[in-house]
Amino acid sequence: MTRQFILVLLAAMVAALCLPAVFAQATGTVKGVCTDAEGKPIAGATVEYRSLETGRKYSLKTNNKGEFFSLGVSPGKYNVALIKDGTEVFHFSSVPVTLNEETNILNFDLKKEQQRAAQGQGLSPEQLQQQQEQQAKVAKENVNIKSLNEKLAVSRQAMGAGNYDQAVQTMTEATQLDSTKDLIWFTLGDAYSGAAKKLGATDRAAAKPEYAKAVEAYQKAIAIKPTADYYNNMAQAMAGAGQLDDAVKAYDQAAQLDPTRASMFYFNKGAVQTNSGKVDEAIDSFKKVIATDPNKADAYYWLGVNMIGKATLKGDKMVAPEGTAEAFNKYLELQPNGPFAEPAKQMLASIGATVETTYGKKKSKSK
Repeated sequence: MTRQFILVLLAAMVAALCLPAVFAQATGTVKGVCTDAEGKPIAGATVEYRSLETGRKYSLKTNNKGEFFSLGVSPGKYNVALIKDGTEVFHFSSVPVTLNEETNILNFDLKKEQQRAAQGQGLSPEQLQQQQEQQAKVAKENVNIKSLNEKLAVSRQAMGAGNYDQAVQTMTEATQLDSTKDLIWFTLGDAYSGAAKKLGATDRAAAKPEYAKAVEAYQKAIAIKPTADYYNNMAQAMAGAGQLDDAVKAYDQAAQLDPTRASMFYFNKGAVQTNSGKVDEAIDSFKKVIATDPNKADAYYWLGVNMIGKATLKGDKMVAPEGTAEAFNKYLELQPNGPFAEPAKQMLASIGATVETTYGKKKSKSK
């Protein structure tokens, strides 16, 4: 009796396993709508259902209204992801799919999800909006910076090849894209300065307006971010434009902003004053150069040149101010074979002074 009962039971189990497949493969209907953070439909996206039990995947496309729909999803639990352009935008975990169509509606409302996330972070609706606006601003700024960097690269390449007109055009376009970046205006100033210098090689008068444009560009860069380099380059353009007094002031400003390079700025200032015939001012500038950098040989030479410009004649003898010979000899000590070595020796001879092999060591004056 017992054995017979077992056989009957086994037969019943086999019969159960052999029921028509339609009962084992009953599927549910899934549907929903996908909208972005602005409430607009997300068209052309993929809604991917991945079964937690079997790993089976269903990929559903959204239409122009952001809708998706499928009749053939097996019941179970799924991780459901919204994918746009190959990137997951949002996902839900452990989403149940049943045979009841009404329970299988799943909407991707990104605006609502952002609000929920904000609430979870303790953000108010106003703070959430500010956060979204900031994120949008950063994204836009990144695109803007990429474009500006491309124009900077093109402009620098053009200047390196001597194509200053192209550089000016490129950087002008850059200022139209974004007028708030100091480097853009500074580079435009350099482009105008290069064009002016090239033009000035044959027509100095025609170069002045280009230098004036460079000055204007540098001023806009300085208004955004004042730096020593900006003032230095602006001073050079001012000198080219004939704005000598303004150039001197700009060099002083550069020296104040960066004392570590003051000797260079004072030297440039002295050069402008020398070229404009302001001897006393040039002497003062070159003395400042020497005070900040005692080993800058050219400063001694140009100090001597300006001092000899104040020499007087006593009979047929030229008498230079005290310290003139020392300036030339110091240059020769530092640069015995430098580009100004021969002119320095000639200057010494013109005032009846000897060349000292070692500066500071007293020598008998030539008679």
